[in-house]
Amino acid sequence: MTSPLRRGLPWVIVCAVAALAAVALAPFIGQTPLHFDRVFSWTIPFDNNVDAQIFFLARLPRSLAAAIVGGTLAAAGVVFQGLLRNPLATPYTLGISAGASFGAMTAITFGTLLPFGGVTGASLAGALLAVFVVYTLASARQSGLSTTVLLLAGVTMNSFFSALILFVQYLSDFTETFRALRWLMGDLDVAGYQPLVAALPLILVSLIGFVWLARPLNLLSLGADAAATRGVDVTRVHRAAFFSGSLATGAAVSIGGPIGFVGIIVPHLVRLVVGADHRLVLPASFFFGAAFLVLCDVVSRTIMAPLELPVGIVTAMIGGPFFLWMLIRRKGL
Repeated sequence: MTSPLRRGLPWVIVCAVAALAAVALAPFIGQTPLHFDRVFSWTIPFDNNVDAQIFFLARLPRSLAAAIVGGTLAAAGVVFQGLLRNPLATPYTLGISAGASFGAMTAITFGTLLPFGGVTGASLAGALLAVFVVYTLASARQSGLSTTVLLLAGVTMNSFFSALILFVQYLSDFTETFRALRWLMGDLDVAGYQPLVAALPLILVSLIGFVWLARPLNLLSLGADAAATRGVDVTRVHRAAFFSGSLATGAAVSIGGPIGFVGIIVPHLVRLVVGADHRLVLPASFFFGAAFLVLCDVVSRTIMAPLELPVGIVTAMIGGPFFLWMLIRRKGL
């Protein structure tokens, strides 16, 4: 009899192929048509090759950013749902995104006054600040990590950083406010490969943590006590899930802003196909999340061409009804 792991493995491969195909094909789609032979021509100098410039300098970084952000947010959503044992948890539940958004807003408004450069660096700094505060609150009165206090601290930090964001917006001028609002909508209009390189080390560390967490999260789904009787160090798993998921979320938000709903749509769609085993759900969610956000980004920059919608609007229009369906399904209405 075939094991569930073997039955689900082909779907993981399908998701991986879909992600690679999306990244490869998406740069060819846009208002300006590109010719394959010109994009990869060795005879035309790059400075004179408009097709190659559009492909490698404008569209390919954007497609890679969408794949990295989509895959990371989807995998982080799986981890937070396992950590909190709540199917409606998202990568933004614990306030990490709000901290990253505050850092980005500060950089946009007061960029020349900050000791670190760029929106990406400021966003990462804000996310790390939120991680530190939430972890300190959740572990202050006990040796382990209280998931209840994590949720409460996350709600508090979301509200607090949202208030700070409004305050920074009040101090900014019209141009800065417009740029900040664009970023807060979720925008993958990255300028080259530098933001990806800056966030990649944190994402790689997080993905290594996700690989290690796959089996413990399966046991943790039975409950903390049941997992402990099966040899799981529950406190260690909680900490690893919190830090790896938070670093992944902060790094993803630093690239594309707070793009919503990816971390809840993708994991649930994947579970419908591969089951609940995190050894399958995590890699399948990463690859399917990458393909999903690349597709959403293509829609965002073509549906109203020559205007470009922030990709967060597209994911919200898809994710809002899906989230409501999840609530109704969970309550059995």
